[in-house]
Amino acid sequence: MREMKDSGIEWLGEIPNDWDIKKIKFSTKIRTESGMYTQDDIYIGLENVESSTGHLVETDSVYDRGIYDLFRLDDVLFSKLRPYLAKAFYAEFDGFCTGEFVVFKEFEGIKRFLLYFLLSPGFIEAVNASTYGAKMPRASWDFIKNLRMILPPILEQQAIADYLDQICAEIDALTADIQTQIDMLDQYKRSVITEAVTKGLNPDAEMKESGIPWCPSVPTHWIPTNPKALFKLRNQKAAAGERQLTASQRHGIVYQDEFMEMGSQKVVTVEKDFSILKHVEPNDFVISMRSFQGGLEYSELSGSISSAYVMLIPDADKVYPPFYKWFFKSGKYINALQSTTNLVRDGQAMRYSNFVQVPLFIIPVEEQTEIADYLSKRCTAIDSIIAEKQQQLEIIYEYKKSLIFEYVTGKKEVTV
Repeated sequence: MREMKDSGIEWLGEIPNDWDIKKIKFSTKIRTESGMYTQDDIYIGLENVESSTGHLVETDSVYDRGIYDLFRLDDVLFSKLRPYLAKAFYAEFDGFCTGEFVVFKEFEGIKRFLLYFLLSPGFIEAVNASTYGAKMPRASWDFIKNLRMILPPILEQQAIADYLDQICAEIDALTADIQTQIDMLDQYKRSVITEAVTKGLNPDAEMKESGIPWCPSVPTHWIPTNPKALFKLRNQKAAAGERQLTASQRHGIVYQDEFMEMGSQKVVTVEKDFSILKHVEPNDFVISMRSFQGGLEYSELSGSISSAYVMLIPDADKVYPPFYKWFFKSGKYINALQSTTNLVRDGQAMRYSNFVQVPLFIIPVEEQTEIADYLSKRCTAIDSIIAEKQQQLEIIYEYKKSLIFEYVTGKKEVTV
């Protein structure tokens, strides 16, 4: 068993006797060059870097021609912005990047080892503790450069980097496979919803042409109708003291304080002028600014919400609200909503005028109830499987982080 010594750094603990410790500024040099970027060049933004993996991902982002920071082949980049996301990567090509990256051009050792050190949980926690700025927390290079890092002998750095490359590639392949399974389950769930809410549950039901482009074939007893026949507009102002709500595609309609406790971003709470808020009742449907992306949100709560949102009151005689909870989340309906607006281009909010452009159907309430109950059971079962697989991903993710920590700090030894 190798001899260990106290590193003098709380998060590092003990390290092998023959490992050195230096401030980062004495073991690295950073690149501070910039150049003119054109769209023929490669640009790396923060969204192109996968958290905690060192991987790059493609996005649809488009960047304007201009002056940006440069990085070169063999550089290592580390993001100062929201460092808890652990965004770092090893450059295998020349390119341009956002100024939020620290670009390491030289290192006293093996740069792949430097990358794993920068991704190690203890280092990330130390950097994150130094951040400033509430909305967009970032660390400064002046702080980072004075942190101490460990320097194993070169041959051992190489061995650690090679081993972590191999084992992390195997872990990443496993996580990619599980994520593919989750994506397939999510796609299957969406197809189950769309099939049920647009065709009903009876596979032998006689169908007819609806004359409606977004849903051309429906059961013969479903009657096309203007949405105004099923949903009225609520323009009721909120009363002072009503608990404030927010609309989220992930969580639905939830109270603002609970939304923030879920780990979601902060939202603006109205403290004085309550006249700018609208009232929401249980069973209302809410059109948010982003409904064209993910459908309408169903509220089971009473409270107040931003006047930027639009509330719909369902007709109690014609609408079973839990059915439309699913209906408004179906892929075909969302696509139809998207066809009514140029939101992506002009930045306008989704309005009631968009909603009424998409024809709906008068469906027997008993049938709506049957479909809603069916989807609740089917989707709960699918969600349960997805949750299990997401838990697997979390366990694997934590295992990978612990492996990186144990090997870059010498707690586990790689044979040289």
